[in-house]
Amino acid sequence: IMVVPTVRFNNGRDFPVIGVGTFQVRKPGEVVAVLKDAIDVGFRHIDGAMYYENEAEVGSAIRDKINEGLIKREDLFVTSKLWNNFHRPDLVVSTCKKSLSDLGLDYVDLYLIHWPFAVKEGDIFDPVDEEGKLIPNDVDYVDTWKAMEECVKLGLAKSIGLSNFNSQQIQRVLDVATIKPVVNQVECHPYLNQSKLLDFCKERGILLTAYSPLGSPGILAKPDTPAPLKDPRIAEVAKKHGKTVAQTILRYMVSFKDYKAE
Repeated sequence: IMVVPTVRFNNGRDFPVIGVGTFQVRKPGEVVAVLKDAIDVGFRHIDGAMYYENEAEVGSAIRDKINEGLIKREDLFVTSKLWNNFHRPDLVVSTCKKSLSDLGLDYVDLYLIHWPFAVKEGDIFDPVDEEGKLIPNDVDYVDTWKAMEECVKLGLAKSIGLSNFNSQQIQRVLDVATIKPVVNQVECHPYLNQSKLLDFCKERGILLTAYSPLGSPGILAKPDTPAPLKDPRIAEVAKKHGKTVAQTILRYMVSFKDYKAE
């Protein structure tokens, strides 16, 4: 079983530098199988979200592995995220509790604001108008953050952070925060190294978390640009070191001590 190294948050808690994500794993039984295999080989950080619509299955996988005696709850680092239609401050705590109920957990190790914008409240995650455009909501994420802090005070989340925030948005949160965000999770890979944002976060004691470190499927800078996993330049480096392309990319990502890849 591999041992994943950790880095330390600004609140003193430890954070595994590599995790397994659960986005777009929605077929019945699929996420359970993926997570069981991941835990078996040593992964201990599971990155999830209400929006992924699979938190109940994530919880099932966790329970199965705990019942097998392979792990204890405290061995795991579980992340969830607040979706855009629940930004209103009075909805934040209850939404976190809903994720915890689906996961079958008493707390998450990390709870993030998924995006820095709100949409119309309701049961539809991505509400659109007659023209197919998202229906916005005027809730300010600064007010949402204040409610996120309540999740920590109530013991529902050990740490809280941000996702998809730019430097100006992060600063607005920092200006009002009594509990500082520990991370900002953004898309980051060899084609998008987020160097300026990394420096900004580092100066403020915030870790930058990389989602899609192997690249975003279907999203290319140019039509003729290969995905990172198919880039011949990266393949050449991988061959030189006797590693796979994926291993090489992940090693590149975690070589920056202020990155965490998943």
